[in-house]
Amino acid sequence: MLDHIGIKCSDLSRSRSFYDNALAPLGFALSMHVTREMTGDGTEHLGYGTKEQPFFWLSQGKSQVGVHIAFSAADRKAIDAFYKAALAAGGKDNGAPGLRPHYHPNYYGAFVLDPDGNNVEAVCHRPETV
Repeated sequence: MLDHIGIKCSDLSRSRSFYDNALAPLGFALSMHVTREMTGDGTEHLGYGTKEQPFFWLSQGKSQVGVHIAFSAADRKAIDAFYKAALAAGGKDNGAPGLRPHYHPNYYGAFVLDPDGNNVEAVCHRPETV
């Protein structure tokens, strides 16, 4: 349904460090850097996603605190790794990895707050594989 989404962050360098680490266990990385020189208007943008397409963008600016972003994970192990990496990168716990059966029986997710206080989630909807 969505092609891409962008949020503003109060400190682009700090947010880059956080998202570089937090998104790596999910298989996402910085795939495009649009510099101030490229935009010609003094703005800078960082695009995360796959090599083929960035789908999550960060821009320097006044943060819209309270945004909720959920990234899809391949499996529950990736969510556990996301949570650990996000906390190590300065994120704050907002819900440890686990089942959320009030959504549906196989909803497994973890939640952290990014450096600007946005709620960042990793989620898998598949049953646990043995």
